[in-house]
Amino acid sequence: MEESNLQFWRSIAVKMTKQVEKAVSPLVGKKEAGEIIKMGADGTPSKLIDLIAEDEVIEVLIRSKRPVILISEEIGTIKINSSPNDYLDTESLRNAHDENVEPDGDFFKTSPDPQIIFVVDPLDGTSNSVKNIPAFGISVAVAEYIPGANLPSLRDVKMGFVKNFATGDFYEAIKGRESMVNGERVFPSTQDSLNKSSMGAFIYGTKFSQVNNICKIIRRMRILGSVALELSYVGNGAYDAFMDLRGNLRVVDIAAAKLIVEEAGGIVTDQEGKSVDGLLSVNARTSIIAAGNSNLHQEIMKIMEVI
Repeated sequence: MEESNLQFWRSIAVKMTKQVEKAVSPLVGKKEAGEIIKMGADGTPSKLIDLIAEDEVIEVLIRSKRPVILISEEIGTIKINSSPNDYLDTESLRNAHDENVEPDGDFFKTSPDPQIIFVVDPLDGTSNSVKNIPAFGISVAVAEYIPGANLPSLRDVKMGFVKNFATGDFYEAIKGRESMVNGERVFPSTQDSLNKSSMGAFIYGTKFSQVNNICKIIRRMRILGSVALELSYVGNGAYDAFMDLRGNLRVVDIAAAKLIVEEAGGIVTDQEGKSVDGLLSVNARTSIIAAGNSNLHQEIMKIMEVI
């Protein structure tokens, strides 16, 4: 991606985080925020606060006046500003869009030119926001996809942004450069001993036997309920490691934070130790094990008896 385009789309992503934060702020901690409005494109319930957050995402992209593809948990995969006759407001776009159709390869091959794809979880940690538990925010990944034999995937992500609305901390990474938090470069943990480590995890719906050995050894275990934020914590060393072994972790949730960890110098794989390179789709799922360094990652994998 050319530097001028990189900076333009970064400015759009930053504006998006600010607009969403402003829009959801009055609803944080309010009962009505958790009202279920509909089923999202990813098959999970969409709450009022989710839809308000996503509406802001769409509005910011419409106002960019540039062609872009949005992949978001509630509305699915849509094109914005793709033609002069495209929808000019969020309401008309929502009314016209079929949220249950998963786009095929032809959807992404209408032009041979590079396409910009925003992969957004407008509000990660929705339940926390409704209860005013201070671990919720937005995840924005920006991918540049050149149409070809393969569909767009995590390897096409060029920038990642995660903001914790409760604390104001802003995490970002540009592929091939570095990771930053609030404008300062960050590095992952060098702790390579599991019995001295702090780990974040999402173990709801996981067979406890899969993590039992880890729980017996690890010094501290944290479960905050916001995968994008917790994975980002590995990037700046707040967590030594993070894992989600359910196998149904949405790729949308980690598209930005994975890049933040990797550009900081950390390690991210699935639970089999393989590279995580899922398709950019609301229906794509994975598992994840992330660590600040390769030695700790290998120790976790050995205890999990996968290598």
